[in-house]
Amino acid sequence: DDPTHGRVDYVNQTTALATNLTYATHTKFYMSADSTSIIPTSSRGRPSIRISSQDTFADSIIVLDLAHMPEGCSTWPAFWTLSSGTHGGWPNGGEIDIIEGVNNQATNLASLHTTSNCQMPQNRIQSGSTTSTNCDVAFNYNQGCGVSFAGDETYGSGFNKAGGGWYVMMRDGEGVKVWFWSRNDPRTPLEVREGWDDIVGGGLLWGIPQAYFPMYSLDSHQGPLDSLSPPSGGCEYEDHFDEHRMVFDLTFCGDWAGSVWSTSGCGTGTCEDYVNNNPEAFANAYWEVNSIRVYTPARA
Repeated sequence: DDPTHGRVDYVNQTTALATNLTYATHTKFYMSADSTSIIPTSSRGRPSIRISSQDTFADSIIVLDLAHMPEGCSTWPAFWTLSSGTHGGWPNGGEIDIIEGVNNQATNLASLHTTSNCQMPQNRIQSGSTTSTNCDVAFNYNQGCGVSFAGDETYGSGFNKAGGGWYVMMRDGEGVKVWFWSRNDPRTPLEVREGWDDIVGGGLLWGIPQAYFPMYSLDSHQGPLDSLSPPSGGCEYEDHFDEHRMVFDLTFCGDWAGSVWSTSGCGTGTCEDYVNNNPEAFANAYWEVNSIRVYTPARA
């Protein structure tokens, strides 16, 4: 079942392979939604894909080289990381949304979703725009603390027309940062573009990230005048984030795409009816992944 209540049927691996909803070449990995079938109202929804990594990662840099993402009315694609569950179920351990958007949204939204007492400052060093500052899932119907990216090549049809690009997420005790470079951006770091085996410097020379979620670590609050209680508006890293799995998914309508359907410019009728009766509308609802690379701190 889709936890976001979408009009979707997440199929298993055997079905996905048999119906060609996922396949791989030597250089690409594809995941898509069904784009040929009328969906009966009695069914769970339109067949689609949700996968999770088997490995989990704490402090790390994730580099996603993406050629195409799902686009179009009713779609709600996301690439994100989620707590492995070692400290209890969601939202314990946190959630980091690296790519997310709905319908014909033009720019990417990166967000955090956490337990209580995690709040971001309105103004910080980032090229994106702060949309919300309270990361607590209990606040404002789980809006999370979000940053809207700058540039219409960061999401959806604009991203695809530009040939894709690179998303990089780095997390450690200082916080979470997300960078984006479009396919032909000359500022793309060579280690990102070329897929080097090592990243030295941890992004220090990559410029200002699109999204920055500053935090503090218990290790940085050990002086005699320091308090272990969170500073006003702060977020304690160890208290809110543990090891995460990576997740790709593609749902339709649901809690977000469905709730803003009437203002999305996608036409009359309901979002669910659109999903059921317009298979051709989902021809571009697919992920085309060139690579995912995960870097973890070197051990002495």
